[in-house]
Amino acid sequence: MNIGEATVARIKELCSESGITLNKLATISGITQSTLNNVVNGRNKSTTIVTIKKICDGLDITIKDFFNSDLFDSLSQEIK
Repeated sequence: MNIGEATVARIKELCSESGITLNKLATISGITQSTLNNVVNGRNKSTTIVTIKKICDGLDITIKDFFNSDLFDSLSQEIK
């Protein structure tokens, strides 16, 4: 798994835990639905930390909370 895949999985996991849809997440995070769809569907290969921060703000969690997941513990090396 790479960082992009882990980020998508974490977003979906947090939505599930919060009982909200991706559309609702976009609304409460102040990002467009198309931006979030591009992230989740893999069309955006480099999600910015600004977008992650907005998602965290919408979910009322910290960036540390976002990345505090087993999903990020065993990522594949990005530089080879």
